[in-house]
Amino acid sequence: MKSTDPSQAPADVELKRQARHRLDATIMMVDDEPLMLDVLELYLIEEGYRNFIAVDQSTQAISILQSEKPDVVFLDIKMPEVDGFEILKAIRSDRNTQHLPVIVLTSDTDAATKLKALALGATDFLEKPIDSSELALRLINTLTAKAYQDQLAYYDGLTGLPNRTLFIERLDRAVARARRTQSGLSVMTVSMDRFQNVNDSLGPLAGDRMLREAAARLRKVIKRRTVHRQAEPGKLSKTVARIGGDEFSILLPDLVDDKEITNISLQILDAMRKVFVFEGNEIFPTVSIGITRFPEDSSETESLVKHAGAANELAKQKGRNNFQFYSAEMSTRADERRSLEADLHHALEREELQLYYQPQIDTQSGKVIGMEALLRWQHPTRGLVLPLDFIPLAEENGLIISIGEWVMKEACRQTRAWQIQGLDSLAVSVNVSARQFRKPGLSRIVEEALANSELDPRYLVIEITEGLVMEDIEMTSKVLHQIKENGVTISVDDFGTGYSSLSYLKRFPIDELKIDRSFLMDVPANEDDSAIVKAVIAMSHSLELNVVAEGVETEEQLAFLRKLNCNALQGYLFSVPLPEQEFSAFVINNRAGASR
Repeated sequence: MKSTDPSQAPADVELKRQARHRLDATIMMVDDEPLMLDVLELYLIEEGYRNFIAVDQSTQAISILQSEKPDVVFLDIKMPEVDGFEILKAIRSDRNTQHLPVIVLTSDTDAATKLKALALGATDFLEKPIDSSELALRLINTLTAKAYQDQLAYYDGLTGLPNRTLFIERLDRAVARARRTQSGLSVMTVSMDRFQNVNDSLGPLAGDRMLREAAARLRKVIKRRTVHRQAEPGKLSKTVARIGGDEFSILLPDLVDDKEITNISLQILDAMRKVFVFEGNEIFPTVSIGITRFPEDSSETESLVKHAGAANELAKQKGRNNFQFYSAEMSTRADERRSLEADLHHALEREELQLYYQPQIDTQSGKVIGMEALLRWQHPTRGLVLPLDFIPLAEENGLIISIGEWVMKEACRQTRAWQIQGLDSLAVSVNVSARQFRKPGLSRIVEEALANSELDPRYLVIEITEGLVMEDIEMTSKVLHQIKENGVTISVDDFGTGYSSLSYLKRFPIDELKIDRSFLMDVPANEDDSAIVKAVIAMSHSLELNVVAEGVETEEQLAFLRKLNCNALQGYLFSVPLPEQEFSAFVINNRAGASR
C-alpha cells in the first residue's frame, strides 16, 4: 500500500526534478568507431537521455567540445591521430572545461593506462565491451556529483539563482547564437534601492530575507512571461541571476522590442514595490533597472554588462524606482562617476576634504550665533567639488560613515578653537546622513568628538532630515535619545518637505526645526507659503521649539520672519558658506558692527 504521508511529497517532487534535470544533460561521445557511438547512444536513449553529441573524428573533439559545452564526455583512449590522453590533457588545461566530467572508455585493462588517465584528470572509467547497467549507474553518479559541484560553483547560496559566473557563460552563448542567427537579445541590471538602509536599521537577516524575496519576485515575472510566450525550439532560456550584493541581472534572448522590454520593466517595478514584512516592520522596496541590447548597443559580452550597469546608474540618479535604456553618452558619464568614486576613496587620507561654514543669524539682534558646517572637496585636478556631486557616491559605497565621523570631529575641533580665540558662544550644526544615523555607534562618535575637542555639548547641534525622522519611529526615537544624553541640541532639517506631523515630534527629544528654503522662495508675496511658514513657527513655539529659516535671500523675507519672531536665519542675504579664515573674519566684522 502506498504511503499517503504528505510530508513525503516535497522530497518526491525534488527527486523527480533532479531526475528530469539529469535526463536533460548534454552527453558528448568521442570514439573512432561509429558502431560504438551508436551502441552508447542506444543504451542512453533507453535510459531516457535525449541530448547527444557524437564525434568519430578525434581531431575535431576539442573544437566541438568548446563550442557545444556538454555536461559530460565519454572519451575513448585509443584513437588515431589524436588519442584520448591528448584530448583529456587539453580539457584539463582549459579554464572553461577543466572541471568537466570525463568518463574514459577503454578496452585496455593495463593498470598503467588507468593510472595515466587518472593523473590527467579522468573522472571515471568504463571498460569495453560496455555493460548497459554499469553505463547507466556511472552516468547517474557522475551527473549527480556534477550537479552538486555546479550548485557550489555556479549558483548563489542565498537565493539559489545563477551567480555571475554562470550568467556570463550563458550570456556568452546567447551572444554567439545571436551572431549566428542574426537575432538580438537584451540584458537588464536590477538593483535594490537603498538596500543598505534595511541592513543598517533591521540587520543583515532582514537584508537576506529581502534579497530572497526579490529573487522570487523577479523569477515570477520572467517565468510568467515565458509561460505566456512559448519558447521556440533551440531558443536559449531566460536567466535571472544574482550578480552580487543587492544586484541582479536578467538575460532575455531574442528580445529587443522596446515596447515589450518596457512592459517587462514595468512588471518588475510593480512586483518589487509590494510590501515586504519583517518581524512586524513594513518595508516598501523599489528597484532601479538598466537595459542594454545586442547588437544595437554592443556586440561583446563584457560591454553589454557594462552598459546595463551604466543605464542602471542613470536610473538611480533619476530618483530610483524607474528604468533606463542605455545610450552612448552614458558610458562617458559612468566612466566619470567611477573615476570620481575612486578618487573619493583617497580624499580623506589625502586631506582633500574641508569644511565651509554658513553663518546663522539671530533674527532680532543680527548677531552671528552659530553656523552650519558644510562639506567641500578640494580635488587636486577638478578643483572644488560640491556635495551634490560626491555625497550620493559616498552614501552608496559606505564612505559616508568615515567621512561623517571626520566632519563631526573637525566641526567640534574648529568651533572650540574659535571659542578659545574669543569668538565665544558659537554653536555649530552638523548634518548626519541617513546611513550614518542607522549605523550603531553614532552616540559614541558624538561623545568622542565632544571629549576630544573639549567643546561644551550645548554648542553642538545635530541635524537630521524630516524624512529620516519618520522612516522608523521606534529606531529614530531610540537613537535620538541616546544622542541627547550627551547634552547636544537636535534639529530637524528641511522641515515641511516630507510627511511628518508636529504631534510625532512630541515623542522625540527635538529642540529645533529648520524651515526648508522652498517655503521661503515666494514669501511674503505668496499667501499659501506665507500661511505655512506662519503656522510652522507658531506651532513650533507652542511646543517650545526654536525655529531656523534657511534660504533667506531678500530684505522682505527678513522683515517677514522677524515679525513672526523666527529665532534664527540662514541664507545668502547674510553670507554664502565660507572657509575657515573667511568665516572667522565675517564673525569678527559682524560682532563689531552689532556692538556699534
